[in-house]
Amino acid sequence: MKVYGIKNCDTVKKARKFLEEAGVDYTFHDYKKDGVDQDKLTAFASEFGWETILNKRGTTWRKLDEEVQDTVTDAASAIALMCEQPSIIKRPIVEGEAKNFVGFDPVAWEMALELGELK
Repeated sequence: MKVYGIKNCDTVKKARKFLEEAGVDYTFHDYKKDGVDQDKLTAFASEFGWETILNKRGTTWRKLDEEVQDTVTDAASAIALMCEQPSIIKRPIVEGEAKNFVGFDPVAWEMALELGELK
């Protein structure tokens, strides 16, 4: 299992703590330290939709000029922006053996653990 995110993100910290307490082995990919893989983002956008993995609720999006925000109209423009500004990617994204996840929802993750989908 691989967890993508930013080390200092509170949501990522909660997700990592959840996995560690559940005894789930994973590797962590920090966008700030390890970079952003455009092909991986494209795959996540295909699976979940670019609107899901682009975090429009965060401060990074809100700090962008409206002109820049208006240029994000499709997957290609969203992925280009996410590559330039990794803080705008919804976190965490989990690439599991059985299933992938976007965001941290402890109830959903607990259910996924019980079903063997989170491993």
